[in-house]
Amino acid sequence: MKRTSLILTLCLIISSAFAQDLSKFKKENFIQESDTLKYRILYPENFDANKNYPVLFFLHGRGESGNDNEKQLTHGSKMFLSDDFRKNFPSIIIFPQCAEESYWANVEIETINTKRFFTFQKDGEPTKSMGLLLKLTDQILSQTYADKSRIYVGGLSMGGMGTFEILRRKPKTFAAAFAICGGDNIANVKKYQNVPLWIFHGGLDDVVNPQLSYSVYRELRKLGNEPKYTIYPKANHNSWDSAFAEPELLPWLFRNKK
Repeated sequence: MKRTSLILTLCLIISSAFAQDLSKFKKENFIQESDTLKYRILYPENFDANKNYPVLFFLHGRGESGNDNEKQLTHGSKMFLSDDFRKNFPSIIIFPQCAEESYWANVEIETINTKRFFTFQKDGEPTKSMGLLLKLTDQILSQTYADKSRIYVGGLSMGGMGTFEILRRKPKTFAAAFAICGGDNIANVKKYQNVPLWIFHGGLDDVVNPQLSYSVYRELRKLGNEPKYTIYPKANHNSWDSAFAEPELLPWLFRNKK
């Protein structure tokens, strides 16, 4: 009983400490008329509005959609709270939250016998959440402290799809991007063919077919881009933990500059 009690106490302490760390991500609302995009923003330590900082937008997956302005921090936020990151990569990190009734990417999803099929649109109007994100991006970039030569985006699953989506809608904005278990219509790829990309996917992914990432990678190569491409042969849909553990992911990302 004592051992169990000790374990529970340690778990509570760790959970509390993590919650306190997450509080460093300030809660914000981006409001456009009757629509709201909730987001969390992490400023660098000793933030000085008179200096220039890189900005990274991180797009969550479908499971973290909602309006609580918390769930979007479930995956990936720990990377940006480490002492090593805070010391070596002083930057502004933004986690927007997609509404439950919306989606980051312009895609039709059909489920047949538990299998999901994704049909990505070419062109077309952005979803409501993506439309708000595009405007939030413009607002952030208008700030004097945003280094416009070092704007980045990345995401997982629905957010990986959203990464490709925002790249094609703002191809001249981002210095580099990473997309984990995402996908896109290859007809859109030419719009972001000059953006440095690192694409990840799990080889056994039965939620988002790894072929979707590979098709984007292959099309980029045909267009003359040489994206980084990493497939984890034994990973299912959760390839993000492996991607986040890549020691070169963030150094590679922040080395890129427009």
